[in-house]
Amino acid sequence: MKSKRITIGLLILMIGTAIIASGIGAMHISPQQVIAILLNQIKIHIPVTYDEGLANVLLQIRLPRVVAAMLIGSGLAVAGAAMQGFFRNPMADPTLIGISFGASFFAVLTIVVLSSLPILNNSSLIPKYYLLNVTTFGGACLTSFLVFRLSKTGGRSLITTLLLAGLAINAMCRALTDLVTYVANDEQLRTATFWTMGSLGGITWSSVLALLPFMLVPIILLPRLAKSLNAFALGEQEAAYLGIKVKRLKTMIVVLTTLMVGASVAIAGVIGFVGLIVPHMLRSVTGSDHRLLLPNCALLGATLLTLADVVSRTIIAPAELPIGIVTAVIGTPVFVLLLIKQKKQLRLLS
Repeated sequence: MKSKRITIGLLILMIGTAIIASGIGAMHISPQQVIAILLNQIKIHIPVTYDEGLANVLLQIRLPRVVAAMLIGSGLAVAGAAMQGFFRNPMADPTLIGISFGASFFAVLTIVVLSSLPILNNSSLIPKYYLLNVTTFGGACLTSFLVFRLSKTGGRSLITTLLLAGLAINAMCRALTDLVTYVANDEQLRTATFWTMGSLGGITWSSVLALLPFMLVPIILLPRLAKSLNAFALGEQEAAYLGIKVKRLKTMIVVLTTLMVGASVAIAGVIGFVGLIVPHMLRSVTGSDHRLLLPNCALLGATLLTLADVVSRTIIAPAELPIGIVTAVIGTPVFVLLLIKQKKQLRLLS
């Protein structure tokens, strides 16, 4: 009963945050007006006045950004919880197996090198606007595939080898990113640097539609693997004795996590700490049962990234602070406090 109350509370918090965040900005829109405009789209009219300008700002500028923040926050938090269960380590997140840094390298490569190639500028196959998204997502998938292949020994993927392969690929991608930025001109360097800090600026409904399947499908499928992840916490052999198809489980987690993180980095750049701190925050409340942890991570992750985006676009308005800086500044002290709390609990138990 307590777990249901927590989930319902997180759902209400997420919806309330989305409504309030949609109204915050240079042109203020009250929560009542936000609700009235949204209900009007499904032909339900309530006695709240607003003009057409407010409706256009909400529907065409604010709402796509809020929806994208919710999808990305949910995806990163669920990916973090799944990775921590996969590695049986609460300090794990998707960057461990190189997904984020692989995507980041391909993004910087596109900004500095590929976007200037005449064959790509004149190509009708991939419009230049989408070139960065396509190559970044492809880089995430390629990096994940490479790490997974390197970790295979005798037809099995070993967790330790997967971790080491991920660390090696991370180091290589960081070095290659530094090499590419070293030869960039001032404009390219500024673009690449801002992109790697993360931003939800310029999000449109087209971006949201492109993001939707890569976030929604894994968010729906990963909770179906919750029982298997619970068994996996006992160890690979123990999970196999319990009837868990360990090889299939590993493949599913890596593929689904790659889809979410790759799509996130492709649309919004590198956003850190969400996948690390959200599962930590919820474990202290709901425990480690992935049947509760994964859905709750989706709700809380959406809420936190939406709030972080509000801070990023208002704290130095009319300019915008990269959202990756906001999540790092907020996430680091929260994470430290969680570690201190955990340390105190361990002392009491001992």
